Amino acid sequence: MNLFLTEEIDRDEAYLTGEELNHCTRVMRYQTGDEIHLTDGKGHLFTGKIKSISGKKCSIQILDSKQGVKHPYHLHIGIAPTKNISRFEWFLEKAVEIGVDEVTPIICEHSERKHIQSERAIKIIRSAVKQSLKTHIPILHGQIKFMDFIDQPSDLIKIATHYDETNVQMRMLLGPKEKGYLVVIGPEGDFSEKELHAFKANNWQFANLGNYRLRTETAGIAVVQTVSSFHW
Repeated sequence: MNLFLTEEIDRDEAYLTGEELNHCTRVMRYQTGDEIHLTDGKGHLFTGKIKSISGKKCSIQILDSKQGVKHPYHLHIGIAPTKNISRFEWFLEKAVEIGVDEVTPIICEHSERKHIQSERAIKIIRSAVKQSLKTHIPILHGQIKFMDFIDQPSDLIKIATHYDETNVQMRMLLGPKEKGYLVVIGPEGDFSEKELHAFKANNWQFANLGNYRLRTETAGIAVVQTVSSFHW
């Protein structure tokens, strides 16, 4: 099944424009009368039939609508973008495929990259949503400084991933899926001592992701997979 994303839905009719139109009609070669599947990225899965195709718009009659499948937990990851941006983009793609709800790029004292291309990152997220046949688009928040991020109030279980022999494994900190998780992953140079003290002052829990030190993007995937396998 191929899945298309559109926010242009009016009752029993939907429209594809821009890149989605190009992908549908020129890449996949769908034609008038063909049946296709759509999502609005807000949890709905639509089945429709193409009514008409023009140079700028594809009109689709909605035949059926239902709720898509969503993972049974909420996961927000704050992660320091990697120096090699392709590694961060790889993390985004795979995290979306496995199951994440929010991602926030955080700038730490040891961060070597302090800026990401948000538009490109959003395209990667949307592409991963379609590839994995999801109906919910994760939120990509704007980048934020470390101290500002961890000071924000949250009802989620707050976990800082930092390798230390005295820390428990992350799976030991997982709990009710209704609660959800806010997990922070540091830069390639790890958190600074000041940042580690800030975690403690703000009552964050520390966790290991195994018995080895991991790269930032690997740690990100380890977090997503650990939460996913625990709850689902």
